[in-house]
Order: sequence, then structure tokens, then C-alpha cells
Amino acid sequence: MKSKAESIKEEIFSLIKQYHDEVYGNKKFISGESTIPVSGKVFDEKELQLMTEAALDGVFTTGRFNTEFEKKLAKFIGIKSLITVNSGSSANLIAAATLTADELGDRALRPGDEFITVAVSFPTTINPFLLYGLTPVFLDVEIPTYEIDIARLEEAIGPKTKAIVIAHTLGNTFQVEEIHKIAKKHKLWLVEDCCDALGATYNNKHVGTFGDIATLSFYPAHHITMGEGGAVYTNNAKLKKIMESFRDWGRDCWCEPGKDNTCAKRFEWQLGDLPFGYDHKYIYSRLGYNLKITDMQAALGLAQLEKLEEFIRIRRHNFDKLKAGLIDLSDKLILPEATRNASPSWFGFLITLKPEAGITRNDLIYQLTKNKIATRLLFAANIKKQPYFKNHVYREVGELKNTEIILNQTFWIGVTPMINDEMIDYMIDIFHQILKD
Repeated sequence: MKSKAESIKEEIFSLIKQYHDEVYGNKKFISGESTIPVSGKVFDEKELQLMTEAALDGVFTTGRFNTEFEKKLAKFIGIKSLITVNSGSSANLIAAATLTADELGDRALRPGDEFITVAVSFPTTINPFLLYGLTPVFLDVEIPTYEIDIARLEEAIGPKTKAIVIAHTLGNTFQVEEIHKIAKKHKLWLVEDCCDALGATYNNKHVGTFGDIATLSFYPAHHITMGEGGAVYTNNAKLKKIMESFRDWGRDCWCEPGKDNTCAKRFEWQLGDLPFGYDHKYIYSRLGYNLKITDMQAALGLAQLEKLEEFIRIRRHNFDKLKAGLIDLSDKLILPEATRNASPSWFGFLITLKPEAGITRNDLIYQLTKNKIATRLLFAANIKKQPYFKNHVYREVGELKNTEIILNQTFWIGVTPMINDEMIDYMIDIFHQILKD
């Protein structure tokens, strides 16, 4: 027999479904009136119900939903250890902080060390490494994959180089297997920013499993969302323990929230200049943070995770349909291509205008916007030219010719699961109207 609480919960869940259907039910697409987004959240009543269940649990920090989410996502990716954090930017912060740990000896990152990356970047891919005093070494990218050009990668490695830090751009993948081999050869850390590429594979292996540490974002624009949220993951047990410490205030203790004495000697430690027996739960071995998520966020992520494979399928379908529909404009547009050996989990559809297009990027974007087609630029495009970067020291290897082209001629449109075939047909038609001879 059901308890009164269980009956009330069932009634709440039924009302939530009715509310979802009333407020968020399918909206009809009207050409020229409905905006076609580049990204956004896709959800149904399941997300609202699980978040409500987490709220009813009365656990307002990390709890059972987070534990289940971490395990399920780690299994999907094929990684040993994954921990959630409150954003993708925080995930990159934890990645950078982890590699400064004293336990790593001569390989620990120190101020003045260098890391190899690209200038076509989202700021918080590289910002944490700048905060820890490292100097970026910029390489160019290739068009139309928009991934790092590895031709001069080994040339870029100098006596101060300690790491390679790169994002997989818009769901495509960089040549991660080849770069991993170079990193291993030169004893460099490899950090994969997978925030835009959850589900992408290279030689049938998930991105994020090649490097030492990888990161994800669950902002509403991404493949799955927690509203805010992210994850950092690794196959290295030592790095996992360090990651958790930096995320959890820098504490030395590794107990789960609400648990005590996992080490079985909670009052038998003597660390730093503290007295013997000082409570291990309040011993701090690192300059850490509190970057945990709430269980309501994890519940949202758990419901999203059940839809992830379908989301990826739709993104690939939308990408393929857009490319097929725009291929006859290849005399005016450079259309995106997957990296060889990659199976992308597309985040967006990148387009670079050719000089022959007869229109500027700004004019084209204006026309698309007027027709309710949303666009985005490729993040910072050339981060060296961003206002905040002007006082930062960097090194550059080779001319960043394609970086400059992207800065001036590249943009992207959406392939989000919010977009259906009718919307794609409309987008293709508008591109042809604008770019007709």
C-alpha cells in the first residue's frame, strides 16, 4: 500500500506533466516569424519531475543524483573517474590547478612554464592557465575542420613547454591520437576541452579519453544541460584525487559529503604544522575552491543523459542535411568538414565566406537575422585581439593566417535538436535567396 507521501508525489508528478504540456508543448514553426536558434535547452516533463524529486529529498547540496550522474556519464564516455563542477570554466580551472600539484614533481606546472594552444579559442579554455602564470604558445588552425594544425606542433615545443591545452571545436575533433603521441614523447600534459564535443569520437574512442585530463560544460547551449554545470575527468587515479581536493575547498580529506572517517584514522593525522590528531575533515593541503553542484542540477543532468544519444543523432542529421542543401554554394562558402578518423558530435555548422561570395560577413549575418536565423561567431576568434588580452605575454609559431580569416569571415548556425527538417529547409532557402547570382 502506498504511503501518503508517495501518493502526493505521484500527484505532483502528474501535475508537472500537465504544466509542461501546457507551457512548453510543441510550438508550430512559422517561416519568417519563428526564430531558428543556434543552441538551447531541449527537455520534457522528466527533467522537471526529477528536479522536483531532488528538491523533495531535502538534499540541497550534492547527493544521490550527482553520484548516479557521475557514474553513468563516466560509463558513457569510457573513463575511470569523473567529477562534476559548477561550470565548464570551473572544469578548466580544476584541470589547470590539478597540474600545479606538488605531488607531480618536475612535471608540475609553475609560473613561467608554457602551454601550446590555439588563438581560435573560448577564453576560459586558456584563462585558468594564464591565472597560474603560464605563457600560451599559439599555433594556427586548419580550415575547414577548424582544428589545430599540427604540422608545426613539435617545432613549438621549447624548454619551458609543459602542456598542450586544446578544445575540440564545435563538436569536431582535433587529431587527438597523433597529438597524444607527441605529448607522450615529450612528457607533456594533454588537456582536452570537450565542452562542445560530448559524444564525439576519434578512431571510435571518445574524446577526453586520450589526454591526461578532459573537461565538459553543461550550460544550456551544450549537448546536455544542468542549467549551469560541468565535469572534469581522467583515467589517472592520482590526478582524480587531486582534482577532488581542489574542487572541495582544497581539503586533504576524501570523504563523500555527509560521510566521516573513510580513512579510518580521522583523528590520527599530523600534517603541516597542525597538532597531532587535528580533525582530518578540516585539514587543507591545497589552495582550493568550492565548485560543487547541487543535486537538483544533477537530477536535471541525469534526465538529459537519457536523451544524449538521440540528441547526438539529431545533431548529426541536421548537420548532414544543411551541408547537402548548401553544397551548391561552395563557390561562395567554405563548408565544414570532419577531421579524418573522427565521428563528430556536432555543436554547430561553421561557414567561412569566400572572397567570391560578393557579400561581407556582417551583411550576410544581418540578412540572416532579419529572416529570423540566429548566428554566432567562433568565440574569441583570435584571442590575442580581445581587449583583456592586450597585456598578456605569448609566443606564436608560424603565421596565424587561418586564424585571421576566421576572425573576419567565419560564423556558424545551429544544428541543435531544437531544429527540425522544416527549419533546415527554410535556412537553406534563405541562404540561396541571399547568395543568388
